[in-house]
Amino acid sequence: MAGISDAMGLSQAALTAVGAAFALVFYVVSQRAKQSHVPGPFWASITNIPRMRWAYSGRAHEIQIDLHKKYGKLVRLGPNCISVGDPLAIPQIYGTGANFPKSDFYKVMQPMAQGKVIQGIFNTQDASLHSALRRPIANIYSMSNLVEFEPYVDSTIRVLLRQLEEARPGPGQAVDLGKWLQWFALDVMGEITFSRRLGFLDEAKDVDGIIQKVLGLFKYASWAGNIPWVEKLWAKNPIVSRLSPTKTFPLITFALARAKERTSVSSNEKSVSAQYNSRDFISRFLEARAKDPARIPEWFITAWTLSNLQAGSDTTAITLRAVIYFLLRHPQSLAKLMRELTTARADGRLSDIATWKEARQLPFLDACIKEAGRLHPATGLALERVVPVGGAEICGQRFSAGTVVGMNAWVVHRDQGVFGEDAEVWNPDRWLGPDEAKRRVMEKSLLTFGAGSRTCLGKNISHLEIYKVIPTLFSYFEMTLSTTKPDWKVANHWLAVQNDFEVNLVPRHNNNKIHIKA
Repeated sequence: MAGISDAMGLSQAALTAVGAAFALVFYVVSQRAKQSHVPGPFWASITNIPRMRWAYSGRAHEIQIDLHKKYGKLVRLGPNCISVGDPLAIPQIYGTGANFPKSDFYKVMQPMAQGKVIQGIFNTQDASLHSALRRPIANIYSMSNLVEFEPYVDSTIRVLLRQLEEARPGPGQAVDLGKWLQWFALDVMGEITFSRRLGFLDEAKDVDGIIQKVLGLFKYASWAGNIPWVEKLWAKNPIVSRLSPTKTFPLITFALARAKERTSVSSNEKSVSAQYNSRDFISRFLEARAKDPARIPEWFITAWTLSNLQAGSDTTAITLRAVIYFLLRHPQSLAKLMRELTTARADGRLSDIATWKEARQLPFLDACIKEAGRLHPATGLALERVVPVGGAEICGQRFSAGTVVGMNAWVVHRDQGVFGEDAEVWNPDRWLGPDEAKRRVMEKSLLTFGAGSRTCLGKNISHLEIYKVIPTLFSYFEMTLSTTKPDWKVANHWLAVQNDFEVNLVPRHNNNKIHIKA
């Protein structure tokens, strides 16, 4: 009897093993069959773990560039995830009316407040909610409106110059310019959003750890977004969120406090005008809601404010670092820019602190900023979208509804068909040499700020800061890369953030023209 029982137990175990093996084979075959017409790494055809690991490593942008070199315009990054490297596909996937919704990756980027998810213009998947959030305030972000904020950007530039001059160590010692540029970008957002700097420049530190907390969210989202079901089990789990010591994302707490502060004094117009710029962003947000409170709930104010703080400052800081770094790495380009700035100043076409209008008339400055954004775009992962009902043909291949497709700016911006055979190297003259038609093609192939209806709303704010800071900073300081740390370190966790960007600063002889003292 014992022998029979043992045999039956062995048979059951064997059957279980065989069943598990068949299930595994079926899973592998079915996963590989989904997008079998698209080449890519073997394991990526079975599981999303490889792309999760690439994101976690901080090197996903480099890995995806190499994969496209090996496999071509289309690369399979996961069982149902396709990376598209052809700039000609941008209008189809991201263009206005394309109807490719954002993937579940963006759910992971939606922060929590008191156990509830706060969706925003950037991270919502709902097209109707995106329109409802964007429509009431889109006009505020037009450049014609934003130039009203120039005096507030100017005042923050003066603080940056003053703090950099005071922070300079002894001869031969460098400052971490990357940190100062991040602090500057956040303080500008404070000035134009709340009528006051947030204290980053003045205190020369990450106030309340806000920067690290935001980067922490992006770092988590960069890998968890590849397996969004983990988010449902963990961070967005109602039980876990109730037990969490921080039920509200810190930046939301800050935004709520500022909105409440402004609302409490809004009934006293004299108090408002005395303490705040009555045309700052939060005033305009409150004004927009007052016009249509039935359609604009109070949480929209939080979403709008959070969008300003979270998205605008990071992209600006990354691009500022990139422009300065590439110019310092390429002395010929720097010399050409300095000649342009010197000539413009001698002709009375450039103020001590460059105005937006003046900076836009400097063609080589414009070329350098475009080229830096091309070579080092702020976002280092694919902007994922989902193929809509009816499917779509992309790069000559047919994809069924529900397929996740995306384009990584780091890949697209190195397309030799659009940007030339030297697409992988710094060459700002590429923006000056071609005819107008060629230049328009290159500009339309840039994903520096996204594309189509989901283009970054803060694009003009970022441009306003960048075009003013670069000529002013190079006019005020002679800059060279640190000899002990001549290269930076890039960690790509959604944002391709540069660390250890150390620069030697020497004030130029004519810097006394800029009044930087408080």
